[in-house]
Amino acid sequence: MNKHTLRFAFPVVGVLVLCGALAPKRTPAQTQTPSGADHVSVALSDPSRPAFVTASLINGGIAVKAYEGKEVVVEARARNRESANSESNMKRIIVSSTGLSVEEENNEVRINSDSTMRPVDLTISVPVHTSLKLSAVNSGDILVTGVDGELDVNDVNGSVTLNNVSGSAVAHALNGRILATFAHVNPQKPMAFSSLNGDIDVTFPADLKANVSLKSDRGDVFSDFDVQIQASAPQQTVEDNRKHGGKYLIRIDKTVHGTINGGGPEFQFTNFNGGIYIRRVGAPR
Repeated sequence: MNKHTLRFAFPVVGVLVLCGALAPKRTPAQTQTPSGADHVSVALSDPSRPAFVTASLINGGIAVKAYEGKEVVVEARARNRESANSESNMKRIIVSSTGLSVEEENNEVRINSDSTMRPVDLTISVPVHTSLKLSAVNSGDILVTGVDGELDVNDVNGSVTLNNVSGSAVAHALNGRILATFAHVNPQKPMAFSSLNGDIDVTFPADLKANVSLKSDRGDVFSDFDVQIQASAPQQTVEDNRKHGGKYLIRIDKTVHGTINGGGPEFQFTNFNGGIYIRRVGAPR
């Protein structure tokens, strides 16, 4: 299968360096916009099949939006910090290199940047039927709009927003909020939403069928749905190591379990220092 790799590592000059072997008929289009952003278009190996896109950043944010095209289009833009040391007789040279790397193989597109200290913002356009694996650590949020697929999203120090998506999602925001709105859900797929220091606010279609597990240490849980709480005793975990000179320990799970519209796949909501809001499309606010 053909494999395409594009790498950008240059300062202000508008020259693009192409690395890797590219098939002659499927050479991705690459440009640098007048504003200094790197722009890459990558054709899929088989446009008739869904794509799988992974993107990860140490510093910066990621925005993914669905469109009616068949290529994956990536724009990377480096943020220019304010200079603390200014010299009155010298001109500052803006460093706009993003260190962008885009690789395609068998409909899987991998996007990275080797700019670990300077924040880089990615804007990615994908076909509607695309699965995503996105991760960011510092200085940026993650936004996904209109995508239909399996979404795996993780942001350590930013928020996660899933706007009008379909399919299924596993979303984690360690120190930020999760805000998600689903147009449709995959009735066979489980989902999970978790945060340490932010609210979890998810809106589902009114016909959602799910088993839900809910845990929030310092926050409340609210729902527009009629959640039928299971009346069974809390789950206990027993560890007995006394035969080996150890301890006998019983842990009681704090998670509340229930069902929505008779039950379905497992939906987990886990929070520590924030609230959980499970909304129904069309419910009054």
